[in-house]
Amino acid sequence: MRLSGKRAIVTGGASGFGEGIVEKFVQEGASVLIADVNGDGAEAVAERLGNETFACQVDVSSGESVETMARIALERFGHIDIIVNNAGVSHLPMPMDEVDEDQFDRVFAVNAKSVYLMTRYLLPSLRARGQGVILNVASTGGVSPRPNLTWYNASKGWMITATRGMAVELAPQGIRVNALNPVAGETPLLATFMGEDTPEIRAKFLSTIPIGRFSTPADMGNAACYLCSDEASMVTGVCLEVDGGRCI
Repeated sequence: MRLSGKRAIVTGGASGFGEGIVEKFVQEGASVLIADVNGDGAEAVAERLGNETFACQVDVSSGESVETMARIALERFGHIDIIVNNAGVSHLPMPMDEVDEDQFDRVFAVNAKSVYLMTRYLLPSLRARGQGVILNVASTGGVSPRPNLTWYNASKGWMITATRGMAVELAPQGIRVNALNPVAGETPLLATFMGEDTPEIRAKFLSTIPIGRFSTPADMGNAACYLCSDEASMVTGVCLEVDGGRCI
């Protein structure tokens, strides 16, 4: 029960890595707000995991929506201990100059602006208590970029730099900030990364991962639990690869 009594928000918590993080947090004693643009999906996860969770539909790229979610969370929990910025999107693999402006704007609104908005509306709760943890879910793409996902890679590189800057600024206030860099996993984004889900493309993708498999939601939940627990009280500004050796 490493997160016993902790109150957490996980964005993109209705599926994929986010759902794995929510599940692990609940197992370790946390109460979790499952924040997702897919409200029905968030409700389904909350119903499955029980009374220590509740769902809130939110568009993390919208200041008004995030502000409303933050108010609901604070009314329900009183304060927040852990913020997990997991929600993310990508564009399909294509030459960088073929990504249209709407796709570009959406990638940066969801992957980058959301971190700013979540910080703006929830940091005061952490700061008031002089403690807390923020965990950003970035990507190996921000460390070792793949061709044809340039703007997605750039958005995750932004998140890695933001994580380190946030960590330095907030450490004197008792707030730790870290990131996870997963390789692609069995999540709704996998088909987006590959462009087409075929055995041949999967084999090519897996050939770049020394351990020989994709990241799983459980892998992410385990890593997130450590970084958000008191066991990691001396760890801040770290961007941890959970990638089976992909970035070596």
